[in-house]
Amino acid sequence: MRYNLLTLGAMLSLLCSCNPSSAPASAPEKEAEKPLIVFVTGDEEYRSEESMPMLARLVERELGARTQVLFALDSAGFVNPNVNDNIEGLEALDDADMMVLFTRWRALPDAQAQHILDFAESGKPMAGFRTSTHAFMYKDDSLRQHLNNDWPTAVFGQQWITHHGHFDDGHDPLTAVSLVEEAHSPILNGIQPFDAYSWLYHVDGGEWKINPKTKQLLRGKSLRSKHEEAGRLDQFPLNNPVAWTNDYKGARVFFTTLGHPYDWQNENMRRLALNGIAWALDRADDIPAEGFNPTIIGSYQPNNSGFGEKFKKGLRPEELFKENGLPR
Repeated sequence: MRYNLLTLGAMLSLLCSCNPSSAPASAPEKEAEKPLIVFVTGDEEYRSEESMPMLARLVERELGARTQVLFALDSAGFVNPNVNDNIEGLEALDDADMMVLFTRWRALPDAQAQHILDFAESGKPMAGFRTSTHAFMYKDDSLRQHLNNDWPTAVFGQQWITHHGHFDDGHDPLTAVSLVEEAHSPILNGIQPFDAYSWLYHVDGGEWKINPKTKQLLRGKSLRSKHEEAGRLDQFPLNNPVAWTNDYKGARVFFTTLGHPYDWQNENMRRLALNGIAWALDRADDIPAEGFNPTIIGSYQPNNSGFGEKFKKGLRPEELFKENGLPR
């Protein structure tokens, strides 16, 4: 059987023999009581196939959750984010307590996409990163065309619009991130201003307005901008939200437009994600005053962002976990 997904927490379980009528719950039973968070990856630019396994491991340690990470796979079973019509194992969402989405312009078959859509309608918590403002891309004649723009706007707060420019991708940070002064959210516990390698996405201003239900947490200032060079700051200002919360179908939703592979090397980015996921799970009271511990388990040395063949080729899911110091 092809190795398509891993239940990371289950790999750490200790088996025991107990009389269920008189003894405490066994380790497998206790494991099953933990919330299951499914990470859905599949973007051909920002190496979500590397960052999400690393984050999943931290979520297990800090939040005590079970996690599964799903990948875009080619016909041979290798992780290949350029395959935009296949993410295997999405049926895991049917039993999940939370979904974390980091995809870009996927054109999944109906049978696969429906698991994502059903989860979003279930009223369960979600988190999204960067390109999930454009998680799907279906052609104009597709019955799922509404998923291109309307769906991410409703679920996460905004659709894809534009950004301020790649420039020397990965060489220098391109966005200065600061806290929203009036935001008083435990998601910001322990978060300090930092510089991100993500180039700033435009989500609010000019003719575009972010979903009014969102509550902003962090803002970014573009340190270099193609829109400034072209005299378009009236439409695409240098300052824009980069992290916020939303409400969809009664569920808590955390979202950030950050997510460049090098952003995750900054402890503030990792802490932001951990805090945001805990908040979405309605565990805000569990977030420490200093935020969760963002110390990486194992190592995280991602490839830079970029299209084409810039991802780590020839790897199966279990090998990506091993690269992040995760159990196989």
